[in-house]
Amino acid sequence: MSNLVTVTDSNFEATILRADRLAVLDFGAEWCAPCKKVHAMLEDLAPDWTDKAVIGEIDIAANPETPRKYGVLNIPQVLFFKNGQLVETVNGVLPKAKLEEKFRNHAQ
Repeated sequence: MSNLVTVTDSNFEATILRADRLAVLDFGAEWCAPCKKVHAMLEDLAPDWTDKAVIGEIDIAANPETPRKYGVLNIPQVLFFKNGQLVETVNGVLPKAKLEEKFRNHAQ
């Protein structure tokens, strides 16, 4: 069972934009090897952030509307939202410690 929330074009607004805490969305695809690395890191981080962040994943192939809206042209890409606003974009694969640092910076 995944620690990440499955986000779709239809539930994006309710799940991410209306979240009552930091919302982190991982844009990826099944065929993307680097995406699997980012996904694994987020899976590891998720249990420690349950009360402070909503962490979701969205498949760009099955849900083209949300990536288009946010200009996601390359994956993996992780977007951080606070109070319904995009506050940071992370492109590519970061070390897990750097990714967690971004959580700490935005979860306050």
